[in-house]
Amino acid sequence: MTTSRQKILTHLKKTRAATAREIARALKLSPPNVRHHLSVLGSDGRVEVTGLRESERRGRPEKLYSLAQSALGDNLSVLVEALLADKVNARRVGARMAQSQGLTNLSTVDPVAKRLTLLVEKLNEMHFQARWEAGAEGPRVLFGRCPYAKVIAAHPEICQMDAAMLEAALSRPIQPLQRGELMPGLCPFLFRVG
Repeated sequence: MTTSRQKILTHLKKTRAATAREIARALKLSPPNVRHHLSVLGSDGRVEVTGLRESERRGRPEKLYSLAQSALGDNLSVLVEALLADKVNARRVGARMAQSQGLTNLSTVDPVAKRLTLLVEKLNEMHFQARWEAGAEGPRVLFGRCPYAKVIAAHPEICQMDAAMLEAALSRPIQPLQRGELMPGLCPFLFRVG
């Protein structure tokens, strides 16, 4: 990351929100240069437009930029750790998640290939980067990333939750299979559809 972009992020962290012109003035950069850097930071998901501010001069209102919520962080991993330490029934939670996300409506869709395609679309809306593939023993659902990566090492039972969610969505038994290679952030299982 360039030093200008780092300075912009630092400035936004300090001021919480600012226009491109305000950032340019504070950092002694040109407004077009700052707008370029804000555009790049926006496409990276580090900065977002949070509103409009009336310009001091005539013309259109200026965009108000701030750090993206994802860049600010959260305490979700702490919350999940506390909840899972209380021995939550992961299979029941998975079935409830499937219902709340509208995945149980897929059980009536035929053929199974269409049902799997719709399931993958829904899972990707939930940040799983999922896909399905045909296999000799039946179709398999694979997650490209684990949205629970921050807590999965201490709580592998979360994978039971994923299996229950898939069972509720497909109305078929799901068998989690351990993957050979384990990379950080990658789901350690693939799920065979029975």
